[in-house]
Amino acid sequence: MSRPGQFRQEPYCWWRSAAKYDEYVKLKFEGGLPDVSRLTRRMRVFKELERLALLASGNTTGTHEYQGQYIEGGVNELRHKLLTYRSGDFWVPTGGISKDMMDIPPVATILLVGFSASGKSSLVNLMYSVLGRSGLVPFAQTSSSSSSGSRTMLLKEHNVVRSLRSGFCVYDSRGFDYNDIGDDSVREELSCWMNYGIHQNQRCLRSGDPDNIPHHNVAGDDMHDEFHTMSEYNWSSKFVRRTVNCVMLVANMAEIYKAFTAGDSNLIEATRQLFCSSAFRNCDDEKPILILTHGDMLSTEERIEGRLKICEYVGVSETTGVYDIVCLTEYGFLAEESDPVSAYALTEAVYRALLISDRTHLPKKTHKDWALLVVSWIMCFIASLFALIAEICFKLGGGGRQRDHHRLLMK
Repeated sequence: MSRPGQFRQEPYCWWRSAAKYDEYVKLKFEGGLPDVSRLTRRMRVFKELERLALLASGNTTGTHEYQGQYIEGGVNELRHKLLTYRSGDFWVPTGGISKDMMDIPPVATILLVGFSASGKSSLVNLMYSVLGRSGLVPFAQTSSSSSSGSRTMLLKEHNVVRSLRSGFCVYDSRGFDYNDIGDDSVREELSCWMNYGIHQNQRCLRSGDPDNIPHHNVAGDDMHDEFHTMSEYNWSSKFVRRTVNCVMLVANMAEIYKAFTAGDSNLIEATRQLFCSSAFRNCDDEKPILILTHGDMLSTEERIEGRLKICEYVGVSETTGVYDIVCLTEYGFLAEESDPVSAYALTEAVYRALLISDRTHLPKKTHKDWALLVVSWIMCFIASLFALIAEICFKLGGGGRQRDHHRLLMK
């Protein structure tokens, strides 16, 4: 790995072999900057990918290369910001309220959601390797669609920068099933996470789960064979409950696009439902960040079309808040070594998530707020008490009238 400031070879820019790219380049250099009004959706994707490539190279002073070489620095610059980040660092004054009056948690929390085998755990491992410089050491257990027994069953908290003073954490969750996304149980689970918070080793139980949870061979887990023992452990007060500040939706672009082109729209429709879930609205009405994975399993044209189709279907811009990230190459190389664009896209996605997180903090409750809350509780209690007394009196009065009526009939 080259050090900051050293030259490195130009990163592989897979999109430059796509159709219409030459047309984009011609339009780009006609007047120095491309006319945005003349850019098609495909060309806007080219523009966004070129932006990432430029920033990943560390060469932000212009669009030209220096003797065919690129300088590493873009990822390192953002990595340093994430390493030194403390919750609330990106907060900006809004609404006339000072920062001291804001209820800022000690640790910002990013939640990864998605369907089974979408690449959430692989994304966590990539965060460790790029942000925490852990190399190929896996911290999160990955699974495939054919190995359901090894899927993530618990919510897992990850300190991806591997710092004792880290100001944020990332939670890996159990993947949903495409066929169950419309069930009320899924909405209830998402709402529970968003409204009441999440904690380390919290169970993710679904309908159809066996009575016993299989043995988990995950580093750092306390091994329990019996379901009730694990249940008691997971809901222990030892773990801090985190408020979810930002959500990343991880989608398997290759799986969704291949199914769609084959005439099956269930996968992309399920992705849309999850992305637009009302449970995410408490994050300051911010939409989840969309992470598209497994794009390297598609051809260049399919990869561009898959991004455009998914973004159009879920109702999000194809250039803002969406990232095409390849976790590992087919040879097991890290993205930072072989695909610096993916490495930078991942780092920027986490950076964007923290920007969103610091916008979702709410003002602290004052003594007046707590007093009003206590008074409302007391009023509710008194109302319930009077309702209970009225019900008892009604039953007693009704019983007495029935006895008098019975006596009259006997006479």
